[in-house]
Amino acid sequence: MSETRQDHRLPQLWEEHLRAPFPAGFRGADLAGVDLVLLDAHAAGLVQRELRGGLDEEGVAILWTCIADLDKVLPLIDDDGRASYYARLRTMAGVTAARYTPRDTG
Repeated sequence: MSETRQDHRLPQLWEEHLRAPFPAGFRGADLAGVDLVLLDAHAAGLVQRELRGGLDEEGVAILWTCIADLDKVLPLIDDDGRASYYARLRTMAGVTAARYTPRDTG
């Protein structure tokens, strides 16, 4: 299913994310030069802003940086529980970003 079709799932994914504990052992950790706590905070904060009314141009730019960082660290996470936490964060970021991606009309 494409991220655009999952659009209606953003509030549900957000609620799941709020209930999920931050992965044990990832506090203060970084992978590939990416601070995992800050990545979570930035991406989740942007998703929350989207749910509360939308992102401005700067927020969209930061969101794309978060997506690039998520794409960098996800393959390096070897624990399923930890990986699913960040995979959900990546899905939410992708769904949010899809709202700001021009659609091909041709």
